[in-house]
Amino acid sequence: MQKHPLFTLNLSIGSYRDFLEEIPALANSDECSEYICVANVHMLVETYRDKAFAEVVNNAAITTSDGLPLTWALRWLYGIRQERVAGMDLLPDLLSLASQRRLPVFFYGETDDVLCKIKNHTEEYYSGIPYTGIYSPPFHPLNVEEEREIINTINSAGAKLIFVALGCPKQEKWMAAMKGKINGVMIGIGGALPVLVGVRKRAPKWMQQIGLEWVYRLMQEPKRLFKRYLYTNTVFIFLVLWGKIKMKFSVSD
Repeated sequence: MQKHPLFTLNLSIGSYRDFLEEIPALANSDECSEYICVANVHMLVETYRDKAFAEVVNNAAITTSDGLPLTWALRWLYGIRQERVAGMDLLPDLLSLASQRRLPVFFYGETDDVLCKIKNHTEEYYSGIPYTGIYSPPFHPLNVEEEREIINTINSAGAKLIFVALGCPKQEKWMAAMKGKINGVMIGIGGALPVLVGVRKRAPKWMQQIGLEWVYRLMQEPKRLFKRYLYTNTVFIFLVLWGKIKMKFSVSD
């Protein structure tokens, strides 16, 4: 898919339907080993802070605009009308397609409790999926033997779609390290799994539509998210305003 830069992040451009067609097609191709990033303001700011991480994200086959602020910035700065392609929407829609097309899926990350719930959920609501594998990794970095074990587990399961839920930037770095080793398409979905199985609630539709989903998440986890949102939102607003100012003076010259 075509990409367009937004500061240090290259975002894939297309309709939501385009993404839903492209991802399963990529997963169905022979010997595919790719990864997909689902980008929000936090991820963009991480790429701005860390050039190595920017390279990780920009090497992804697809990088979606998960957060509405990213779509707003694309439109305000470049006139690009990009639909939001959120991980919490992609997850159930891709599972439906996997069920219809009989694509095996694998879930990597989250706790054993959440993974057991997601396995039961997929068996109940997406019965066409031929196999659903789960793996909750240890908190410490994987050693060589553990890494080889999880690669063999995923590949022997024949998984085509691997949903990775480790949080940003850990999941993106893990997926990049697994490219060429895991035979399938890895998708970093962050906190979408607990929402899908009802462990955590998603923001009401009206908050999603006006870009305030992050406020709802902040209300759920204020201690963990307050400093992050204060920093990332401030940096993002600065980048957008500064980008607009530079473009204005560039045109004037």
